[in-house]
Amino acid sequence: MFVLTCLAGIGKSPGTQYCTWIYQIFSMENFRLIEYGSCDYQEMIALRDAILRKPLGLTFTQAYLQQEINDLLIGCFTMEGENEKLIGCCVLTPVDEATVQLRQMAVDQTFQGKGIGRSIIAFAEQQAVSNGFTDLMMHARKTAAGFYEKLGYKIHGDEFTEVGIAHYEMKKKL
Repeated sequence: MFVLTCLAGIGKSPGTQYCTWIYQIFSMENFRLIEYGSCDYQEMIALRDAILRKPLGLTFTQAYLQQEINDLLIGCFTMEGENEKLIGCCVLTPVDEATVQLRQMAVDQTFQGKGIGRSIIAFAEQQAVSNGFTDLMMHARKTAAGFYEKLGYKIHGDEFTEVGIAHYEMKKKL
């Protein structure tokens, strides 16, 4: 199963990997690429808007979203009754031949703190490697830097402001 493969090598003990793997089997998370413009993509925009944009008083423009047409759009879904629900997502944007940028990482507030973000990152890293990238970088919110450091990302440079809040550039060799 994907989850066991993906969690190997992200800095956790084998027991923790096993527990996370068991949690994900029973909680029925499903990770997959999302097609630009699809119904899943619209759900992704809504989640990102709720978690990342609205709290800052920001909204998406069509021009901004149009730039994602060639990006890797990643979603984490779970079953809610008989329907699938998007509970987390991120975007991978190529920077150059070797580097991809992780952007717009969001997890539904109900599911935060349950390993979903860690698993989305693992899936994103796997997708990046599968697409020939060797480096992953991001502009991480200062409040999330510790989360990414636990996954092997390193801060590069000084703190800077983006969308009105403190960020760090973080990088990891894949």
